[in-house]
Amino acid sequence: MRMIFVNLPVADLDRSKAFFEALGFSINPQFSDETAACVVVSETIFVMLLTHDKFRQFITGEIGDAHAATEVLTCLSAESRQEVDDLLAKALANGGKAWKPIMDMGPMYGASFQDPDGHVWELMYMDMAAMGQGG
Repeated sequence: MRMIFVNLPVADLDRSKAFFEALGFSINPQFSDETAACVVVSETIFVMLLTHDKFRQFITGEIGDAHAATEVLTCLSAESRQEVDDLLAKALANGGKAWKPIMDMGPMYGASFQDPDGHVWELMYMDMAAMGQGG
C-alpha cells in the first residue's frame, strides 16, 4: 500500500495544528515535535507541517510565499456533498479563506480554500453511480 506525505512549510506550527484538528484530522505525536506535526488525513495520507527552519533542511532555494502564488493544489475526496460543505465551513470558521467558488457540475461537486499559510486545498465529491450513467 502506497502512502503519501505532503510536506508544507508553516509560519506558526501551533496555529496550523489547531486549524487541521478543527477540520477533524488528528495529529500523530510519534512523528511530531516542536518543529513538525504529522496530520493524519487517512491511513495512507499524511500532511507534515514543518516550521520554516525545519522545511529548509529538506529543500534547496527559498520557501515560496503561498499567499502570493499558488504552488500546488491538494485535493481531498469527500464522501458526500454535505462533507464538502461541512469541511469548507470548518476551514472558513478556523482561519481559512475561500479560494474559488463552489463547483457544481452534476455528479461532481467541489469547494476550495486556503489554509492559514496560503496553501490551497480542494474538496471533491464524485457521484460515481451518476458518472457511470453518462452524468
